Amino acid sequence: MVNLKTTVKDIGFTHEDFAALLDKYDYHFSPGDVVAGTVFSIEPRGALIDIGAKTAAYIPIQEMSINRVESPEEVLQSNETREFFILTDENEDGQLTLSIRRIEYMRAWERVRQLQAEDATVRSQVFATNRGGALVRIEGLRGFIPGSHISTRKPKEELVAEELPLKFLEVDEDRNRLVLSHRRALVERKMNRLEVGEVVIGTVRGIKPYGAFIDIGGVSGLLHISEISHDHIDTPHSVFNVNDEVKVMIIDLDAERGRISLSTKQLEPEPGAMVKNRELVYEKAEEMAAKFREKMLAQKQAKAGIDIPVDSIDADDDLSDEILEDVPSAMEEDLPEVAPEAAAAAPEAVLDLVEEEIPPATVE
Repeated sequence: MVNLKTTVKDIGFTHEDFAALLDKYDYHFSPGDVVAGTVFSIEPRGALIDIGAKTAAYIPIQEMSINRVESPEEVLQSNETREFFILTDENEDGQLTLSIRRIEYMRAWERVRQLQAEDATVRSQVFATNRGGALVRIEGLRGFIPGSHISTRKPKEELVAEELPLKFLEVDEDRNRLVLSHRRALVERKMNRLEVGEVVIGTVRGIKPYGAFIDIGGVSGLLHISEISHDHIDTPHSVFNVNDEVKVMIIDLDAERGRISLSTKQLEPEPGAMVKNRELVYEKAEEMAAKFREKMLAQKQAKAGIDIPVDSIDADDDLSDEILEDVPSAMEEDLPEVAPEAAAAAPEAVLDLVEEEIPPATVE
């Protein structure tokens, strides 16, 4: 019998060396990174994703979409490769937590900022109302319309499911606030058919100590108390009643702030006529408006052709600079905390959320 003796050559490469070699070529992943990953296992409430780490990463179902999903298969397919946001660092098992929702939020904020920069009018359906206003969704984000910026005679509760044209008032990702105006969208559309110096007929819809709100073709203009008459007026209630039909002149159109400023003082053929003889004011309205337009044209010509806005007449509207304290969060709910080092990459993770009139609405 031939005795074969095998000699194992010492190659000087231990298990520890092999592990060190793996570590050398292991990618370092940090919370806040956006990485490519491949779905290799779908579970009832989540999925395992291969992103090249030692251990498969995990994405829970609530992080799969900006909208509510009932099963992972609505969003992911086996062997699908796509981008994922690293939400948290490795747990005790070395597993990372991923998110698609966070990427969608980042892109949604980018889109609404672009829409705001373009001064675009968007349309969205009201899905809920609260004491302060109405809630809509814009690019998946929850937007808030303050009650003072809703131009409709309907009760707010009846606006649910109604689609409204809207303009952006505030887009603030850091504070998680998305505020819109229905009034401004309507005013802008109406302004395209209105001119400063034009006489219009409207209806008194509200009276405040500082003036009267006049409905002119579905949008509201402010007749400030200082623009009612050349005579001193103690209160607008001494001149007008709600539902009065009035003839007024437009003295300023501010599309950016969604304001229409009105005047009857400029229509008075003699000081105090609006108080003493309102019918005379209405009778002479077109004649006085023509004189006003001539005066404005002369002012422009005197300024060597420079277009000067008709803002020398102060017509304050306290709605334009209101402080909105009860603006609901633009996110549907609190997002999971991201590690501090990821805050710069995902500012929406560190949110100064505001108390809401109603609980955060869930996506149906």
